[in-house]
Amino acid sequence: MAEANLESVIRQTAKAQGKALMEAAKKQQGQLLAKAAAAKTKEAKARFKLMARSTMEHANATAKRLRNSAENAADSYARAMKKALEVLAEQPVKKAGKAKKD
Repeated sequence: MAEANLESVIRQTAKAQGKALMEAAKKQQGQLLAKAAAAKTKEAKARFKLMARSTMEHANATAKRLRNSAENAADSYARAMKKALEVLAEQPVKKAGKAKKD
């Protein structure tokens, strides 16, 4: 992993976090829908279903923000490295030589 490009590591990490987030949201949604099915009153069923739907909406929005942030960070890193390489390429090469003695 020492030679891994940091840009790709940023993207992979965000992808893994997004998957974990969505898995947790689906689990929570399933629990809420199970509670809705077990609820005795119509109002309670509607409330649990609304909470389940809201959970998924919030999870999707959060995952989207996470992806956008990771893309911005990875792109910013790539631009910074490209600029650093350009600056290094423009600098004159110093030759190692013998030190002069006076």
